[in-house]
Amino acid sequence: MIAHRLWALLLSVLAGAVHSAEPLPLTLERAVAVEGLFGGNLSGLTACRGELWAISDRVDDAVFRLHEDGEVMRAEALMISLPEAPPSPLPFGMQARNWVAAKVRGNELDFEGIDCDAEGNLYLVSESRVAVLKVAPSGIAQWLPLPDQLWYQARARGLFQRFNAYTEGLAVSPDGQQIWLAAEREPRGLLTVKNTAKGWQCVAGCVLSVDAGTRLAWDGSNTAIALDYTALSYYQGALFTLERAAHQLCRRDVQSTEAKRCWSFAATLQDDLYRYDTPYGVAEALAIDAQGAWLGVDNGNKPRLSDGDPRPWLFRFTLPQGGWLAR
Repeated sequence: MIAHRLWALLLSVLAGAVHSAEPLPLTLERAVAVEGLFGGNLSGLTACRGELWAISDRVDDAVFRLHEDGEVMRAEALMISLPEAPPSPLPFGMQARNWVAAKVRGNELDFEGIDCDAEGNLYLVSESRVAVLKVAPSGIAQWLPLPDQLWYQARARGLFQRFNAYTEGLAVSPDGQQIWLAAEREPRGLLTVKNTAKGWQCVAGCVLSVDAGTRLAWDGSNTAIALDYTALSYYQGALFTLERAAHQLCRRDVQSTEAKRCWSFAATLQDDLYRYDTPYGVAEALAIDAQGAWLGVDNGNKPRLSDGDPRPWLFRFTLPQGGWLAR
């Protein structure tokens, strides 16, 4: 019995060492510019119905189907029949700041994440409303009646305290009955809701994890950047987080949210060809699949330093050795 316990402890230590190791480097297959995304700002990405779909946080009433057209990725808009948005749960001061930001941007909902279920329904998360919109293949949309406890529990754990740092990404189970949400930063967190016989509920609590921290910016400026989550992707029973400040994506347990393995894309996005004049990262869109991963940048129409190109770009990374689910 003692030997068995010692062996189990050793395995646990070894596993922890693997999980805490430096992220493995991702290999870039190709990079492609996106054209036709009116409004700019590639803020979310998902693979659905055999195609790539994107959103812009500057466009409220459209999602974009992406298809390769020569050397670029062409964005084709599917207009949404948009219902009236639900009331925002944000405090008055934050609502006022969102109202001002909306006047500057020219839109209100600030969609930051997108995913898809097995039936082809798209799900979009509005950062300004902390709300999820479900869009049928026909383009007809409805707001999901998420529980008030999602907001209350998140605030009680310190999430959603910073302006423009609310719900930044989402992932959906294939059956459409569970949604994971990412709170962006300061602190960052992962949340979930499930659709039950009583509607959408916080089953055993909505907040899965909360953590905070900083790292130095990649531009050598010694600027402290808050650790963050900027996108989520669900694949084969695992939750993948895009972590902009760390220039990495991680596979996490869907219940504990423990990071099981991480992969770095720093070598690509810090290459002189793809850099922008900002201390902050620009990776905000992620789609994981059986052959690799798509990563998109929201450069806010800022030009690349190398050639002045203001278009958003997508990066295709090859499948890591052993696959996404390797131990």
